[in-house]
Amino acid sequence: EMVVYDPNQYQGGLTTEELKKAKVILWYGYCSVHQGFTAEQIDNVKQEKPNTTVIVHPECSFEVVQAADLAGSTSYILEQIEAAASGSSFAVGTEINLVNRLAEQFPDKDIFSLSPYQCLCTTMYRVRPRWLLASFRSMVQNKPINVIKVPDSTTESSLKALERMLAI
Repeated sequence: EMVVYDPNQYQGGLTTEELKKAKVILWYGYCSVHQGFTAEQIDNVKQEKPNTTVIVHPECSFEVVQAADLAGSTSYILEQIEAAASGSSFAVGTEINLVNRLAEQFPDKDIFSLSPYQCLCTTMYRVRPRWLLASFRSMVQNKPINVIKVPDSTTESSLKALERMLAI
């Protein structure tokens, strides 16, 4: 059973029974970075660089995903660019740091952001070396900080997703 959780309502607007039965809980939300890409940006790229492949993350709007040549996860984007011939051109609709890393990793290909504006993830920008160091130091002292505890069942499935993300 799948339910949609509304964070603006008590219990997400759901009954306790609905929450207990739910196997998948969706929520009213979005990624501000991916929602910043537009079909107009795709049209502009196609006019200026007709041989460019537009590849976007599936968290982009429905219109952007439909207008793009390819859409898929971060690993899918990486795989497609890696497999492409030298000299290929890609306009990538995802967070700018990933786009920059891809451009650096594949200098034989023209890789650039679909958006002419910086598409920064403010959540990811909260991670700073000094805070990471503070976390490591607290772990060494056996006094970990900012610990998030979840049930073991959640840990197992989350670990798989985290390992896939870190493999990129």
